[in-house]
Amino acid sequence: MLIGEVARRSGVSPRMLRHYDALGLVRPTGRTVGGYREYAADDVRRIFHVESLRSLGLSLQQVGRALEDPAFTPSALVGDLIRWTEDRIERERELLERLRTIDASAPTGWQDVLGIVELMQGLGSTSAARRQQAVLARPEGGPVPAELLADAVLAESDPNVAGALRWALARSGGDGLGTLAAGLHAQDADVRRRAVLAIAELPEAPGATAVLTEALRDPDPTVRGHAALALGRSGATEAVPTLVRMVVEGLNDVDAAEILGTLSQDPGSGDRIMTALVDELAAPTADSATRIRLVQALVELPGTTVQEVLRRLAHDDDRAVALVASAFLG
Repeated sequence: MLIGEVARRSGVSPRMLRHYDALGLVRPTGRTVGGYREYAADDVRRIFHVESLRSLGLSLQQVGRALEDPAFTPSALVGDLIRWTEDRIERERELLERLRTIDASAPTGWQDVLGIVELMQGLGSTSAARRQQAVLARPEGGPVPAELLADAVLAESDPNVAGALRWALARSGGDGLGTLAAGLHAQDADVRRRAVLAIAELPEAPGATAVLTEALRDPDPTVRGHAALALGRSGATEAVPTLVRMVVEGLNDVDAAEILGTLSQDPGSGDRIMTALVDELAAPTADSATRIRLVQALVELPGTTVQEVLRRLAHDDDRAVALVASAFLG
């Protein structure tokens, strides 16, 4: 068959067939008297082999190797194709996420788009200083994609950059709460800690209180502690049991005690907090250091009942506890 007929039957253009010939991929078996390419049946089959391999994503160089190299096994070819395809899909997924991020910020002009792209590139830097600069250098009033900042918060391990991201997220105008709430279900405790810290700086975001209340049940004490402090500062009494445990365990106990004191200004909550602290003081498992922290927390509470408890503790069998109680009475 001449090149025109082969092109019609195979769907490969004459120009591409000549290119295959020049590369040595498919050389016609013969030539006519006039010098035209003449393809045999085996040549046509080889054309289909080339096209099949190209359809899998191989370059012409890789196709030539697959056809000529005896050591090039089908399993190696398939393995390479899987890796190349996975890499391509990952690159396309990243591009899709970038485009969605830009679209979510509702840019009004090219300057907004370029600003968001610049922020994304800065956040992808391996330098913590560069990432922090990218966050802090955002122009005032420019659109800030909250979801992009929320994703960056969850992934950021540098405390200074994380602080800048939380600050920017709180000022972004969008809450990013959905992304942060999803972060609270991550298996990695560090991700959950970053999420709860960021949510704590979004106290007015709709649904933030419910998300923080759920975080009080987190298996990680640091996550529970951050959630309790944030809830307590907003006046949520659901945090009281966790705040008391923080005093007992010495986890941000000074902050927890101060917030318990503020919550105790409500009479109903005050009695509940007083009872919880006194019960922990009497617990047989409480050591001297724990009881001293509980005494210090009691001092934050209003009312005369605290004075009565301190007078009793001034005669405690534990000398250290008695001295601390006496000092506060004085």
